Amino acid sequence: MAAVRRLTARTSWPEGVTPVIADPASGGAFWPEGFTLAGINCGIKPSRKDLMLMLCDEPSSTASVFTTNLCCAAPVELSKAALSASAGRMRAVICNSGNANAATGASGIQNARLMAEATAQAFGLDAGEVLVASTGVIGQRLPVEKIAEAMPSLKAASGATQWADAAEAIMTTDTFPKAFGVDVALSGGTARIAGIAKGSGMICPNMATMLAFLGTDVSIDPALLQELLTAANAVSFNAITVDGDTSTNDMAAIMASGKGPQVLPDSEDARLFGEALRSVMTMLAQLIIVDGEGATKFVELRVTGARNDAEARMAAMTVANSPLVKTAINGEDANWGRIIAAAGRSGASFDQEELAVSFDDEPILKPGLDANFSEERAKEIMSKEEFTITLSLGNGPGAATVWTCDLSHGYIEINGSYRS
Repeated sequence: MAAVRRLTARTSWPEGVTPVIADPASGGAFWPEGFTLAGINCGIKPSRKDLMLMLCDEPSSTASVFTTNLCCAAPVELSKAALSASAGRMRAVICNSGNANAATGASGIQNARLMAEATAQAFGLDAGEVLVASTGVIGQRLPVEKIAEAMPSLKAASGATQWADAAEAIMTTDTFPKAFGVDVALSGGTARIAGIAKGSGMICPNMATMLAFLGTDVSIDPALLQELLTAANAVSFNAITVDGDTSTNDMAAIMASGKGPQVLPDSEDARLFGEALRSVMTMLAQLIIVDGEGATKFVELRVTGARNDAEARMAAMTVANSPLVKTAINGEDANWGRIIAAAGRSGASFDQEELAVSFDDEPILKPGLDANFSEERAKEIMSKEEFTITLSLGNGPGAATVWTCDLSHGYIEINGSYRS
């Protein structure tokens, strides 16, 4: 929770938005009204929680975004189809950790379907109302029988305040559960948006290697909810990178219980709700970077002065993904040459004589390739847990912001023995 408070303290909130920090120690009413959550161990992992449920009281407006990896996992394929067939009205999400059910062929699809059917039978639903997600090792058969056998225990453990167990159950190499929410003042009253997420490695768009499950109490059409989720995803989960790898299992889903105020298309409420949703997803995305595998630094990378936003994003993601830049950040070495070299191969257009680089408020490179800066001051900035790198490409209107971390020996240690 320390990371949540640290990031919250540095964040500017949109109008009418109030952060709601989830405190696992106190439980309480964190999740919006109209939901039941649970997290238990079903035996996929030896002891840690590995099965999560998010259940809405009634069929709810639901939206989701999924990985663009062509080797997408069976639960992604099944959930895409179910969401389309239901016209965006679902009841539940069931998710296991410890096994990705990816690269498992026809049997993987069947096992994902059995997950949905077991959930539906246990909670009195139709299997087509259940989104399915998995995370863990790729290429291994999912022991779906353990999930089916655990349904009575999952039902017994479910409750309106069990979000902390749910957040823990979706973790893989994460070192802490990730949860965050906001209240937003709408014309019909105050609405809440809350979410949990997992992610630590294989983090890079599209969409960013993670799972996120969000709930809200507003009443909203599924098409509008999908529009707002997609827009928020572009500047949150699609704006982070740990290692440049896009997973087979990524998805972010939001369900709206309809217990709160109404949000209509083309309204001021829709704008406010969209900004609040973006705030929740951005915080969850940043928590993933803080918890990046082996990470010691959280870096906000801003690119300004590009010809357009698309080129700014190209430059930002290329710099953020550069192993040379990331190792320099880890070593607290103000090696600005690596930053401009990465930008130069990004596909963005610029004149190198116009480039400028700064760390926080300290100019490191000025236009004209003037690199007369204080090494001591640069080292002081880079020694902090978090700092900002700003790269100006010139005088254009394009800008982008992404978040990344350093690349340390810890990342190699974690991923060199992931299956063992």
